[in-house]
Amino acid sequence: MMINKRLISMMGDSKRYIAWNVVLQFLALLANIVMIFAVSLFLTGLVRREPDLPTALLYILGALIVRFFCTRGAASASYNASCTVKKTLRAAIYEKLLRLGGSYTQAVPTAEVLQLAGEGVEQLETYFGAYLPQFFYAMITPVTLFIALAPVSLHAAVILMICVPLIPVSIVAVQKFAKKLLGKYWGRYAALGDSFLENLQGLTTLKIYQADGARHAAMNREAEHFRKVTMKVLTMQLNSIIVMDVIAYGGAALGIIVAAHEFNANRVTLPGALCIILLSADFFLPMRALGSYFHVAMNGMAASDKIFKLLDLPEGSARTAQLGADCAIACRDLHFGYTAEKETLHGLNLDFPQGSFTALVGESGCGKSTIAAVLTGRVSGYTGHVTIGGQELSAVSEASLLKNVTLVSLGSHLFKGTVADNLRMAAPGADDGALWGALEQVNLADFLRSMDGLDTPLTEGGGNLSGGQRQRLALARALLHDSPVYIFDEATSNIDVESENDIMAGIHRLAGRKTVILISHRLANVTKADNIYVLDHGHPAGQGTHEALLAQGGLYADLWNRQQALENYGKEAQ
Repeated sequence: MMINKRLISMMGDSKRYIAWNVVLQFLALLANIVMIFAVSLFLTGLVRREPDLPTALLYILGALIVRFFCTRGAASASYNASCTVKKTLRAAIYEKLLRLGGSYTQAVPTAEVLQLAGEGVEQLETYFGAYLPQFFYAMITPVTLFIALAPVSLHAAVILMICVPLIPVSIVAVQKFAKKLLGKYWGRYAALGDSFLENLQGLTTLKIYQADGARHAAMNREAEHFRKVTMKVLTMQLNSIIVMDVIAYGGAALGIIVAAHEFNANRVTLPGALCIILLSADFFLPMRALGSYFHVAMNGMAASDKIFKLLDLPEGSARTAQLGADCAIACRDLHFGYTAEKETLHGLNLDFPQGSFTALVGESGCGKSTIAAVLTGRVSGYTGHVTIGGQELSAVSEASLLKNVTLVSLGSHLFKGTVADNLRMAAPGADDGALWGALEQVNLADFLRSMDGLDTPLTEGGGNLSGGQRQRLALARALLHDSPVYIFDEATSNIDVESENDIMAGIHRLAGRKTVILISHRLANVTKADNIYVLDHGHPAGQGTHEALLAQGGLYADLWNRQQALENYGKEAQ
């Protein structure tokens, strides 16, 4: 009957509210029984022309007052249970993502995480706030009514009690089919959400290449598949509701017929017959309400399966090692692949000494950014050894790693808010002087002074700044972080020459004080590096200074000559 022990065990605070909800509903039921008996006695008195109106009114008003406050209290308890569940589950999902770190995308798409944290949690909110209290209340109600009516007419009470289990039997009958169908529903829902998010993020690109029409048609096809699954779910729900209605009202009608027969045979008094008639529906209504919540419960169970799948993702061994002052990085026989079938890095041996300026170069797809992802913990599952300050990277706590290694990439995200808000992410305690100092270093201070200074508002993703300004601001934020190691992954790509020069000047100044790893497709940016590693499809293809690599020839020299030819051609064309 849709009871997940693991799920319930996670919601310690919710159980208290659920119990209080059931207790209050039970008290409301008792008040209703008292009221029905009072009404029955009053109606009998009217028939016999000796009504006791004051006594009847006293019982009826008392019962109504009790029911009112109990109903209000039950609704409040349901709301509190729902809120607690929402808070607990979203906190659990978020904490799991924090433990997984940036590598969580290897196991679960971001769109699915958003759907689980949104719609999935909402389904479970209803499960705890409505289904579970109703489940326990529906178990208590028939027994209570049987005890109340058995002294009046055992025959009628038994008949009503026998009919009640037919509703949960019908629920169980569709459960297996419904579970499979709802699993398919959530699969389609996640796929549609993933496609929508991807198309939304790449909308500009789709417009440029006029591919939005084809993508739109593909999304329409996915939406149609989702619509068909949704209609099957709704049809199943409607059919099961019809079956439960037939059982509920048919059972109540049967109870009324038995009561009338018993009264006609003088085996039941008039007040007793009226009580059975008025209370017969109450045998079935709680179970009928439970049946209507059944589909909510099924949605909740389907969502919980996916949530637990996320929460059960392996996290590897506990990472507790802390980095010290020495943050020299060494890679030995480093292998890595995004899939088991295809390896991206093939046994690399790399050294990044403390305080050095090292560059990683090579053609697109050679593995440069993958190395940055490994060193910053954004991907996991490498083989070989990667050490920072002598500590194996896989053993270093994520907090310590991120404190000591700062990544600045082309996609460094800027958040909606102000310039100061974004800068203080790196240094919460920094004063305005420190913020302006970082902005001066990246040649962005004058521009911001012409705006609103540190209070200059930023739209989502820094969309109201140019590409070069966004990168300068990202670099200023990185400078404020003041970590021992900096990794710049194509930080100057797709920006204007002036911004590139400003950013490279900042990187060169930083290289004199910190360990700097520069990844760049433009070789003119790496000529001052202490050491340059050349990669070719994940394999080593050269190592040394700029001058030494040119003298050696090979891939680096070839890339340099081609780039110089292109740049000189551009200058000649001008």
